[in-house]
Amino acid sequence: MFVNKIDVADPELVDLVVLETQELLAAQGYKDDPIVRGSALKALLAIEDGKVDDPACECIVQLVDALDWFIPDPERDFVSPFLMPIEDVLTIPGRGTVVTGRVQRGVITIGAEVEIVGLADGDKPRKVVVTGIQSFHRDRPEARAGDNVGLLLRGVGRDEVVRGQVVTMPGVVKQFATGEAELYVLGANEGGRHTPFGSGYTPQFFFGATDVTGALEVHGGVIHPGDRARVRFTLIRPIGIEPGMRFALREGGRTIGAGLVTGVG
Repeated sequence: MFVNKIDVADPELVDLVVLETQELLAAQGYKDDPIVRGSALKALLAIEDGKVDDPACECIVQLVDALDWFIPDPERDFVSPFLMPIEDVLTIPGRGTVVTGRVQRGVITIGAEVEIVGLADGDKPRKVVVTGIQSFHRDRPEARAGDNVGLLLRGVGRDEVVRGQVVTMPGVVKQFATGEAELYVLGANEGGRHTPFGSGYTPQFFFGATDVTGALEVHGGVIHPGDRARVRFTLIRPIGIEPGMRFALREGGRTIGAGLVTGVG
């Protein structure tokens, strides 16, 4: 769905922009999506003046209605074991260390035992207990898939957990430094590489919040921009991964490919 808010005074120009937008959407396969006309700036100024019934605010109401009607609710996985990548680490004085992130799947409750997996010096993940759950500064009894939350962990120091690790149920996700993947390399017209590469290429791997350097072993020679290929990867540090996880490849600040993990170890 696409919603276009136009802040211009000339009705003919508005109609022209709407027509061009509809043609662009139709070319991409979107033919029945609504176009909401209005000025977000005028609506904001009216609300700041306390005029919530101002006609300028009607476009915001229409926009929200369009979002409710045309964008389906995302499907959440509440059944699979809990998994949350760590995006940030905080310290609450007098309480302990909090890890924040978006729950990818499952449900976690206060008092549950979890594991911190990946980017660890030892081979065994660390088991800890969740003693508190917060979302938008409010205490919650549980966290569910799709929620952005902070988990208070018992007995964990601020320097003992880092961004890029994952919090999961014990034994569910293991850490590996090697694996197999299906890879798509962006072409030059997509903002990717201009030249091919072969085995030994060392880009940055981004598994969600995890950023780690790795090397690729190419099956069958070289990979040209725009190609799809099966590869084997070796990371400089083990991370919590499993088949089905997606990742991006970056080089020099730009994304040059995307992959899907098909096997680990």
